[in-house]
Amino acid sequence: MRGDSGTAPAADEGAPVRVVVADDQAVVREGIVMLLGLLPGIEVVGSAKDGEEAVALVAELAPEAVLMDLRMPRCDGVEATRRIRAQYPGTQVVVLTTYADDDSLFPALRAGARGYLTKDADGDAIVRAIQDVVAGRAGLSSDVQRKLLERVAAAPEPPAPKLPDGLTGREGEVLALIADGLSNPEIARRLHISTATVKTHINNLFAKAGLHDRAQAVRYAYRNGLAQPPRTGTGAG
Repeated sequence: MRGDSGTAPAADEGAPVRVVVADDQAVVREGIVMLLGLLPGIEVVGSAKDGEEAVALVAELAPEAVLMDLRMPRCDGVEATRRIRAQYPGTQVVVLTTYADDDSLFPALRAGARGYLTKDADGDAIVRAIQDVVAGRAGLSSDVQRKLLERVAAAPEPPAPKLPDGLTGREGEVLALIADGLSNPEIARRLHISTATVKTHINNLFAKAGLHDRAQAVRYAYRNGLAQPPRTGTGAG
């Protein structure tokens, strides 16, 4: 039985992982159930022909994992995954699908799936992915991992924040550290640069911002959001 918190009970050490299989094609679903039944470390406790049944079985049986197809009637695998992860966070989801395109992969991962395999995966790969997600790791095929890395590599870098008065990024860092009360040698150690270089940055930023001393620099940093004023206590806790 599932506890009131909506989490699956912790599996006993060495006990098989309890799994629900969801796939709308009866032949495929029965084949997966039969395959998993022959493999160590897995106990199939139920099977569903669509996402609605998968969610209901998770509520009833509290499995540690669901092996989820994506394209199913009534409630597809992405929506079922989203509902399972929101309502029963103790149950992990491994997607097992024919499709590895971006329009299938990324919505499933955003919905909360921790594993993603295509149906050409062998039994060992499926068992490994299930055990990985139950243990808190990602259960992703090598192709899926490659796609994720490619997506990260292709993502544009966020634009650098625009600093006032033409200050460079390094000058902004130096100014923030001045506002934190650091001396020139302390700033040099923090930024791994020489004290002479720190002095050069300070001279440049003072000239750009029209500053004359460190007190002005601190006020300037606070006013432009480059540093936060220290919090003052409001009384005993």
